[in-house]
Amino acid sequence: MEEAEVKRLFRKLKIRTVLDLALILPSKYEDTRLSERIEVGKTGTFEAEVLSTEQRPGQFRVRFFLPRFSQEMTGVFFRATPYHYRLFAKGSRHIIQGKVTQYRSWLQISQPKAIKEAGRIVPRYKTAIKESEIKALIETYVSERRLYGEGLQSLEVETLLALHFPQRSSRNIHSTDYDEETLKVLKFVEAYNQLYKLRKKRRDYPALEALNGDPTPFIRSLPFALTGDQGKAIEAIRRDLMQSGRAARRMVIGDVGSGKTMVILAAAMIAGRHKSILMAPTSLLARQIYDEACKHLPAQIKTALVVQGGSEGEYRKADFIVGTHALLYLEDLPRASLVMVDEQHRFGTRQRALLEVLVSEGERRPHYLQFSATPIPRSQAMMESELVDVTLIQEIPFEKKIHSQVIGKEHFKALLARIESELEQGHQALIVYPLVEESSEIPYQSLDEARGFWEKRYEGVYVTHGKDKEKERILEEFRDCGRILLATTVIEVGISLPRLTTIVIVGAERLGLATLHQLRGRVGRNGLESWCYLYSNYPDNERLQKFCATTSGFDIARLDLAYRDSGDIVDGTIQSGQKFRWLDFAEDEEIIYLAKKRIGNVNTERRTI
Repeated sequence: MEEAEVKRLFRKLKIRTVLDLALILPSKYEDTRLSERIEVGKTGTFEAEVLSTEQRPGQFRVRFFLPRFSQEMTGVFFRATPYHYRLFAKGSRHIIQGKVTQYRSWLQISQPKAIKEAGRIVPRYKTAIKESEIKALIETYVSERRLYGEGLQSLEVETLLALHFPQRSSRNIHSTDYDEETLKVLKFVEAYNQLYKLRKKRRDYPALEALNGDPTPFIRSLPFALTGDQGKAIEAIRRDLMQSGRAARRMVIGDVGSGKTMVILAAAMIAGRHKSILMAPTSLLARQIYDEACKHLPAQIKTALVVQGGSEGEYRKADFIVGTHALLYLEDLPRASLVMVDEQHRFGTRQRALLEVLVSEGERRPHYLQFSATPIPRSQAMMESELVDVTLIQEIPFEKKIHSQVIGKEHFKALLARIESELEQGHQALIVYPLVEESSEIPYQSLDEARGFWEKRYEGVYVTHGKDKEKERILEEFRDCGRILLATTVIEVGISLPRLTTIVIVGAERLGLATLHQLRGRVGRNGLESWCYLYSNYPDNERLQKFCATTSGFDIARLDLAYRDSGDIVDGTIQSGQKFRWLDFAEDEEIIYLAKKRIGNVNTERRTI
């Protein structure tokens, strides 16, 4: 096969590595070895001689003699053709194959197939190219030498070769119903191959400069102690930023309320006078971080806010610039040695890259930190860390006292009593509806349908949703003087509402567990005892009940994987949709750990094929 043709086939199959090809396994196996015994209910292959034939209405019956077993067997053909009449003539000899059944006292095969050559196990492939082409590729590239060259060990090499070349292997693998050992090998190879490809995608640039500011005075000045995880994240960032040969690329993933803002401010301290920029997805979030910076950073770190229609401070002279995507439209954005993006998944890849490029100088790039409040499982974090360094902040500064409960219509009276009790104490409530307007397809009230009930019954009711151009202003007003907020999931990430102690999520079974966790994270921000009610027409929902049993975002991320297709992998744009055939992020953390350990010890400068 010519090189150009091979490249065309690889492109069609999306093959980049030897292991990509090796993991395209047979869809089935044809076993033409002669059967050692006759087993009713199983497919058998037999030498047979035609003793007689008989034509009946709708049937052609052939009486076979099986010399190896000195036994007769009937073959029954429905809608027989002249080909069958000629092939199975009296006295002819064949090798027949088919499922053996018992009809009264007779052994029988329906539609027996005549096999030209016996004694082989033939793998069959179902791919986007011809079977002869995929077999030629596998014969050429899936070899012992190449598999060992990829860093695999003997068990993995032997297993893959046995699956593709059963005739040459002493291992008895000729079924797609894999045993536990084979399945474990396939999971490992799949994880190992993906880790390699992610590592090859990573591209490092020299940093604009090393940053060595000391965050210690800032940390000591805080009126509270940082958690151990916050301290570890700051130390990892400090080590990153001290380098000039490689611009840092780190993703910091923290649970709701884990204190990522303090980590952001510590990073700004490390950058110091070399300038740092933080881009947040909304003006509300940007202003909150700006307010925290003004409150906690020392006076010598000048801070500015850049948002549409409400900037503060002189950004050209500032050491730490906080803003929204409005930063991308500044004609004179200062050179900054550290770029940070908060809630990075809410920006497009192009927006994040543009901010980085705006302050770059040729090949030299700023250090780059991404922050996310969407926890991911440890297994996913291990995989992702081949592409970008990952830090998990799992501790929270104080224990949250949040009571979670699934409720139905029968609990509505008690729910109102809880809301009224909290309002009397000066606290706030949030009701999240599944949609803005009425829909016959969703069996729950919409925001528009429900607002009349709340506005008539209570004072201080505010309403907003995703398409509301005034939502940021409304959220600010509610924070300061509101009592009840009616919203859609627009409230999922963002504004800090310190007086919010009750959240009701209507139609909760329609939302993913990660979204439910983000919504629940709106309450109890300052340690106040709080309540999260999941209102559903199906209160016995197991998934929701398990959600209520834990408040850890990282546990919920694992649980979320168990209830949906695993394999979506964070790649710095949150989900790239990588799907795995055997590997399960929810169950196979140990396998990923072993694959990651192996890939760290081998030469990953392997050539793609």
